[in-house]
Amino acid sequence: MGALRGAGVEVDPVRAGRAVLALVLVALVVVGIVLLVAGYRKNSQVDDLRAHGVPVTVTVVGCLGLMGGSGSNTAGYECTGSYTPSDQSKKTFVEGIPGSTFYRSGTKVTGVVPSDDPGLLSTPSAVASSHTTYTLYLVGAVVLGVAAAIVVWLLLRRRRTGATG
Repeated sequence: MGALRGAGVEVDPVRAGRAVLALVLVALVVVGIVLLVAGYRKNSQVDDLRAHGVPVTVTVVGCLGLMGGSGSNTAGYECTGSYTPSDQSKKTFVEGIPGSTFYRSGTKVTGVVPSDDPGLLSTPSAVASSHTTYTLYLVGAVVLGVAAAIVVWLLLRRRRTGATG
């Protein structure tokens, strides 16, 4: 019991513990689902680039240096480029160029975009070396498994305490 501006405050530790446990379970389920969806999306993008990838010419707009751990040296570059896919819309896209290579502004670089999603830019070497994998789903599945194990444990515990008490 504590005082809050003169009024007494009672906190039931059992109810507070249940509320915290419920929040943890909800967080675990949400994180697990988000990780599974991210894995599915990544695999989908790889499949899309491999099946429907078309070459585009990317004109480098600019690059920023990425600082290393101590901030005293460059760890790579993040470059941005513009391109217009050869479709009927003729819309120009400005996207990050995958990799950490430095390019001078105006340099022409070969990129690959799926014909059905021209906003997804990759490089030919990245497409050639990428493949779909089930390991993207492992962490999400483990997180959901932990949440399920906690729920099962709580249900078994409740049944045991309910039967004896």
